[in-house]
Amino acid sequence: MPTLKLTLAYEGSAYVGWQRQPNGPSIQGCLESALGEIEKCAVPVVGAGRTDAGVHALAQVAGVRLVQDIGPTALVRAVNARLPADIRVISADVVADTFHAQREAVAKTYRYRILHGVLSSPFRRRYGWQVVEPLDHGLMAKAACGLVGEHDFAAFQATGSSVKTTVRRLWTVRVDGPAADPGAVDEGLGGDVTTVEVRGNGFLRHMVRIIVGTLTEVGRGHRGIEDVERALKTGERSDAGQTAPPQGLFLVKVDYASVPPVAPG
Repeated sequence: MPTLKLTLAYEGSAYVGWQRQPNGPSIQGCLESALGEIEKCAVPVVGAGRTDAGVHALAQVAGVRLVQDIGPTALVRAVNARLPADIRVISADVVADTFHAQREAVAKTYRYRILHGVLSSPFRRRYGWQVVEPLDHGLMAKAACGLVGEHDFAAFQATGSSVKTTVRRLWTVRVDGPAADPGAVDEGLGGDVTTVEVRGNGFLRHMVRIIVGTLTEVGRGHRGIEDVERALKTGERSDAGQTAPPQGLFLVKVDYASVPPVAPG
């Protein structure tokens, strides 16, 4: 019974998110269904973390334990043949049976795309948030610096969330841009893109999107750096900014302290 670490990429527009839900298709549900066809039985999958409806992933990680002794390369081919075209298993590695994709993750990196330009491209609309107003990237970067470190991010979580602690550590909150968006040239619409990249040891529900929404309000001149500092101190959701829409968010990477591959026996 091999245990495998799967790395997936998906375009999340058509899904209710990673986690199985009764109100629509999920990434987890599609993956478990594809694996179930191969195994001829129910196959539970554990993901490194949840992504919300409409959020994308370049490298989500999931752990699964199989009954059949199928090699990683063959499994990737077999699963992808059964998955929708907007979900793909990129790689599979045999790991120790004790591997747990969620508990053993030590860091996650998310990237958010803010699109600029007067016209909203129909080709880019699924992969970014269209912001027409100019942004002061210097102010955004300064405000972002105040979020780095270990803080209580209670103000940066979705209302109604229930967790044991809202303390998280962020190692990186980087604002890059504006830079030319390669796809915009081909579309003939022009436009630049700003990216906000966040790396931390864990994230609250909607935390990255609220960080991006808050920094964007700083860039627009609607909030000051002191407002971001106050939100961290008060923990009040109303003291942080809006929640940026989901389509601009990508899960880029999940890091593990040490997950040595296990050579097939």
